[in-house]
Amino acid sequence: MWQNPQQQPYNQQNYYPPPPTDPYQQQQPYPPYNPAYPHQTNPFDPYIPPQTNMNHPYQDPEDADKNFEFNDESIRRGFIRKVYSILSVQLMVSLGFIAVFVFHDGTKLWVHQHPEMVWISLGVLLVTMIALACCENVRRSFPMNFIFLGIFTLAQSFVLGCTSARYAPQEIFIAVGVTAAVCFGLTIFAFQTKWDFTMLSGILFVAVIVLMLFGIIAMFFPGKTITLVYASCGALLFCIYLIYDTQLMMGGKHKYSISPEEYIFAALNLYLDIVNIFIYILTIIGASRD
Repeated sequence: MWQNPQQQPYNQQNYYPPPPTDPYQQQQPYPPYNPAYPHQTNPFDPYIPPQTNMNHPYQDPEDADKNFEFNDESIRRGFIRKVYSILSVQLMVSLGFIAVFVFHDGTKLWVHQHPEMVWISLGVLLVTMIALACCENVRRSFPMNFIFLGIFTLAQSFVLGCTSARYAPQEIFIAVGVTAAVCFGLTIFAFQTKWDFTMLSGILFVAVIVLMLFGIIAMFFPGKTITLVYASCGALLFCIYLIYDTQLMMGGKHKYSISPEEYIFAALNLYLDIVNIFIYILTIIGASRD
């Protein structure tokens, strides 16, 4: 039997003398004795570093970033909270503009006297929306992302206010209530359903193009029926878009998801979905009135 390496004499060649009794082991030289690892009883065993604290086992540094993936529950919850916080502020700003334009007669008169402000707001809205959607540096750089999103929200809220000024307050209340109920129900459905709507991106894009062409054709054939059909198709399409964007934000079990760094882009998508649902529902109510 071999003895403990600590009890073997240490020669000048840094090798222990072979045991005299076992002929096979006599052919195997001892490895150099390293006094830094006195706990290693067998010199031919691979070195296993001791764990001084068993409550904190060794962890591969290459696996350190795997704990911070988007699938992690805490990161996903924080991302969703941030998106809905931004969305809540956007919706409150829009509701404030709508209330001012609907209930303040002076603002209504000013809008009728300055119709060019609507076109200016539309231009600002398109520029900021394209910058946020297409320029990654804009929507990921703080505070530039919040500045552009704030300008976009103000421009969109101004357009919503001008649009709402043409309707009666009762119709606005109905449209807001229906929009809130529909969006709340669709959000709960998106969180609970097992259907994956994130795979419908191509179909939804084609549907938007078809809806846009239908709207252009409807401009040349005005009428109550075609307006109701167009508004109903638009409301249905953006209801599906709301489920799609909600599941993109959720990530997890769905095939596609948004990076946690894209909280501005996620809030922008949800805000546009809700705004379009409100506009189409208001159009349906207005066409039914006429």
